[in-house]
Amino acid sequence: MKTAHDIVPPEACQSMEDVRLGIDTLDRELVAILSVRQRYIEAAGRIKPRKDEVRLPWRIEDVVAKVLAEADKQGLSKRIAEPVWRLLIDRCIDHEHEIWAKEHNSSKEKI
Repeated sequence: MKTAHDIVPPEACQSMEDVRLGIDTLDRELVAILSVRQRYIEAAGRIKPRKDEVRLPWRIEDVVAKVLAEADKQGLSKRIAEPVWRLLIDRCIDHEHEIWAKEHNSSKEKI
């Protein structure tokens, strides 16, 4: 399986095959990275003691600000980065709520 090190850099692409191979390879790597991020979200759902700590507006804005700063450094359009991360955060919060409910409802049943 190809990795990002095996693909033609975007600036050197000569065909749509090069472009598609690069995108497909990076998509697989992004899925792998997002899977790790999801596990951190699941850890947060397990660790947080109160349901009202799952959605913290200040933390959402902190994450978005950090992402936009990094996007600027990396040359990623903020018009792409901000909506992608806001949607990602929103879906992660939904997932964390599910994990929180599962973890905390099952712990009540053990008592």
